[in-house]
Amino acid sequence: MENNIFAGKQVLITGGLGFIGSNLARKLISEGANVTLVDSLIPQYGGNLFNIHDFSDKVKVNISDVRDPFSMAYLVQGKDYLFNLAGQTSHLDSMTNPQADLEINASAQLSILEACRQHNQKIKIVFASTRQIYGKPEYLPVDEAHPIRPVDVNGINKLAGEWYHLLYNNVYGIRACALRLTNTYGPGMRVKDARQTFLGIWIRNVIEGKPILVFGDGLQLRDFNYVDDVVDALLLAALDAKADGQVFNLGSKEVVNLKQLAQMLCNLSPESSCEIVPFPPERKAIDIGDYYSNYDKLQTTLGWQPKTDLKQGLANCLAYYQEHQQAYWSAA
Repeated sequence: MENNIFAGKQVLITGGLGFIGSNLARKLISEGANVTLVDSLIPQYGGNLFNIHDFSDKVKVNISDVRDPFSMAYLVQGKDYLFNLAGQTSHLDSMTNPQADLEINASAQLSILEACRQHNQKIKIVFASTRQIYGKPEYLPVDEAHPIRPVDVNGINKLAGEWYHLLYNNVYGIRACALRLTNTYGPGMRVKDARQTFLGIWIRNVIEGKPILVFGDGLQLRDFNYVDDVVDALLLAALDAKADGQVFNLGSKEVVNLKQLAQMLCNLSPESSCEIVPFPPERKAIDIGDYYSNYDKLQTTLGWQPKTDLKQGLANCLAYYQEHQQAYWSAA
């Protein structure tokens, strides 16, 4: 990617104090962009001011909720790019509080797009979608042509949010695309609980000397993307007109089962251990079994491929949280 291509550009990141948003902001600041972060800082959604502690003086922060149409109508004005990352990510929470999931992942997305239609039709939007919309795979690896059959409320609402973006691209010419993320991990991810990713809790347990709990038989296959690689994908999608109106899978050539993943963490911290435990019923009901992506479309269209191997990424995470655990253990 050409250096400083975002220099002087006006960029808005929803969910900007969260895991991916803050890492994206750090990269954009390094390229000279003028970045505004919007985040509700509602405790269960993952925003954490510490995520921007090393560059907080270089960004604007607006504490507001994407569900507030007046706030979003103001914030989108004059922006060149919108990275729309705000969302409710917990699959379990979506089942216990489906209305909130609907408001954040669907209704608010429509409201944001309406704000763009009314106040800034020239903006380019990159929407963070999820592999969860596919549901239980019929074949592997899963490509973008795979049937879409969400297994939880979160998947249905994220799909609606994604399709609103594509509709506004196709009907109103508001340039938008969607990236279907899969198991993003790295420094800044939520480790207080499993609302964002189970890997956060695993890393916390390793640091605290507690066993890693692997649900089921541990043979479920997964792929993972380190956050720096996800940031690269977001930026490529923002810059390239070939992305407009498209959806893209992210993914990795490294496919591991959960027992292997747990063992990789234990190898990095030899005093650690893992235990195979039964699935909690509420998780078993929405588990999708094996999943890994085909990301050929993203590689062919935008030239993206993951660069950080899983072992190095996990080592980076452990080192980060060992140094900064107090900022995350009790954080929102």
